[in-house]
Amino acid sequence: MARRLRPVELDFVESAPLRLVFAAEIAAPPEAVYPALVDDVPGWACWFTGVARAASTHDGRGREVRLTGGTRFTETVLAAEPDAHYAYRVDTTNAPGLRALLEDWRLTPAGGGTRLRWTFAADGPAAFRWVMTLARPGLGRAFRKSARALDRRLSAV
Repeated sequence: MARRLRPVELDFVESAPLRLVFAAEIAAPPEAVYPALVDDVPGWACWFTGVARAASTHDGRGREVRLTGGTRFTETVLAAEPDAHYAYRVDTTNAPGLRALLEDWRLTPAGGGTRLRWTFAADGPAAFRWVMTLARPGLGRAFRKSARALDRRLSAV
């Protein structure tokens, strides 16, 4: 059953009780990466590890995401700055323990490509934060694998 999370704003990325930050460099330039994040939301299922289905909603101001294990999210897009920044918060989810979640993507030019930084900013009880801290290495591997898959996808276009 879906639960409503606490609505947070962009400043939560700095103040969240749990912040996991991952970065990778990919060959594609920001002007190719940004549309893959923002405009091709269904494409996330092709490159982001664990995403089974993703859809844009409310004329691009929202998203619905389903993970391979059955976790579901409805999200509100908070930032969409071309070639630079994309952020969204989770409004409802069936994931246990989560109280608030914001994901923040930053793109910066790097040697002809893009430095992609993903911040997972969350709140939940101490046990949730502890488990997520333990999961950090796995999330990092999944992020790096996803960044490589995105880069391959963009180079094939």
